[in-house]
Formats: sequence, C-alpha cells, structure tokens
Amino acid sequence: MLKPKIKILDWYIIKKFIGTYFFSLLIIIGIVIIFDLSEKLDKFVDNQAPLNAIIFDYFCNFIPFIVNMFSPLFVFITVIFFTSKLAGNSEIIAILSGGVSFQRLMVPYLVSAGIIAIFSFVLGQYVIPPANRTRLEFEQQYVKTSKYFNANRNIHYQIAPGEFVYVESFSSWNNTCYRFTLESVEDNKLKSKLSAESAVWDDKIQGWNLKNYFIRDYDEYGNERVVHGRDRDTVIALTLEDFYRKKNVVETLNAKELNALIAMQEMRGDDIVKYAYIEKHKRTAMPFSAFILTVMGVALSSRKRRGGIGLNIGIGIGLSFSYILFLRFSEMFVYTDTLTPFVALWMPNVLYTFIAYALYRLAPK
Repeated sequence: MLKPKIKILDWYIIKKFIGTYFFSLLIIIGIVIIFDLSEKLDKFVDNQAPLNAIIFDYFCNFIPFIVNMFSPLFVFITVIFFTSKLAGNSEIIAILSGGVSFQRLMVPYLVSAGIIAIFSFVLGQYVIPPANRTRLEFEQQYVKTSKYFNANRNIHYQIAPGEFVYVESFSSWNNTCYRFTLESVEDNKLKSKLSAESAVWDDKIQGWNLKNYFIRDYDEYGNERVVHGRDRDTVIALTLEDFYRKKNVVETLNAKELNALIAMQEMRGDDIVKYAYIEKHKRTAMPFSAFILTVMGVALSSRKRRGGIGLNIGIGIGLSFSYILFLRFSEMFVYTDTLTPFVALWMPNVLYTFIAYALYRLAPK
C-alpha cells in the first residue's frame, strides 16, 4: 500500500517543483524585458532598429541568457516557496509520520533538480552561444555596447609551433603594427628572423604589408644570409581581429569552439584565455548548483514556522543572492591570477555543499 502512495507523492512534488520554477522564470523574464526595453528604447529609436529585429534578434535571444542567469536564484526560491507551503499545511509532518523518511522525501526534489540542471546545461552549451551571437551583433549595430580588448603595446604571440611574433606597438587609427618581428625556431635554434619597421593590414589579401623589412636566414652552422626590401606582403596566422578582441566573444562559442579557442590562445600565450576558461567552467558549475540549492531550500523550509513562509523566503533569497554574488566574485581570483579558473569557479559550489550538508543534518527528520 505504501509504494503507490510514494509514487504519487513523487509526481506531486516534481510537478510542484518544475511548475513553480518555470512560472517564477516567466515572471522575472517579463520584468527584465520591461526594464531592459525602457533602458534601451532611446537607442533603438535613435539607431532606427527594426521592430522585427528588436523582437526576434534581440529579445528572443536575450530570454535564454536571462533564464540561465537567474536559474540558481529561482531554484532556491521555488523550493523555499512550495516546501514552506507544504510545511505550513502540516503536509511534511504527515508525510514523515506516514513512514516516509526525510532521505526518501529528498528523491523527487533531487530528480527535479536534475531536470533543471540538464535544462541549464543544454542552454549554456548549445542554445545560448548561437543566441548570444545574434544578440551581440544586434547590440553592436543598434546599441553600441560591445566591449573590446585592445592589445596595443608589447605584443608577444606564438602563432604556430616554432613561430613567434613580436609587435612593439599597434595603432588602431591606421591598423598598423610598428617594430614587427617574426621568428622561426627549430630544435631551440633560430632558423630565420623577419623584421620590419611597420606592418599594415591589407583587407584584399587578408594579410600584412611589410615596410622596410629584413629577412635573416641561418644555416646549421650559424651562418647568416640577409635579404632586404622596401615592400612585401605576407599572410600569417595573425589577423586584425587579434588586435580587436571582444571579451564577450566566448559567450558566442559552443563547447567545441570554446575548447578550440582555448587551445589556440594557450599556444599563443594570450592573457585573454582566462575569459574563455571562466566561461567554460561557469557552464558546468552553474547547472550543478541546482542540486546544492535544492538541498539547502528543503532543509530550511521543511519546518513549520510561526511567522509563515515570509521568513523562509527571506532567508532563501539572501542565501541564493550570496551564492550568485560569490560566484561572480570568484572570477576576480582568476583575473588576479590568485587561483586557477577551475578552482575559482567551483569554489562556491564546494563551500555551499558543506553549508547544504550542515543544514540537511539540522533539518527535522
């Protein structure tokens, strides 16, 4: 007799959890869209953004981003809200008195958290990157909010195995590199060195036009052969985009593209690789938070309180905001080279796992 009741209870909790979660997200999506539209309306009008582009290119691609951003917050609020109602109606007491252990009661909660974690993971890896690409292109054209990282002094890159580029300075005014050097190294020996006073980007050849260049080739005995010229075109694995890199470009890449970018930037010794690492680990750390916040929410709200659900919701919002804040703050440890991206991005999950376990142990059984 007990087994069918437990199955019905599982479905009851799962439906409540998932239903309340998506209902809460719909509310916050509506609120965020209203505020975002009021903030950007003048820019849309000034830049003559078409209505269909505003709706389909911007807001339709903005919604998945917002859903994933606020997912941890609303997982916690959802659990706090409907579990507090169950406790307030003495349903939790009845369930535990009916022979269902607190550990068994957690099963439908964790199943629901797993569904939300998978939903968040799929959004972050496969849905949001192409959506962000369209949204950021729209912003670049009609809102002008793109963020550039302009590398313009003392640039060192390994553009291919054994090939190293050095640029003393880069001018964004005329897309020109000054004091340009390309070195080729083989078996830890310098094989050739190309130096030029300047290298100007040429869109036609998608390469560089070198001015006043010297090419020094070295044989196996160290003998030098020098070639000099005033003008030369060269195409190498260094483009103009490498000097105008968007920090948020990592948000537009799927998992395969992101790993390829990381491999390329690591080979080059590019300092901006930290942004790619942060994005990579954030996409896995945030979905996992659904389990942690679910356990915390059940542990906090399963006890019937005299003041009703208001206190539980207040505590829930405070803890969920502190988690999101800590997750954002942990990125600073990566920027300052204090911690590796993996450790920094997973540190909030590890810390809040201990908090969740402590709350679970203290919860009424």
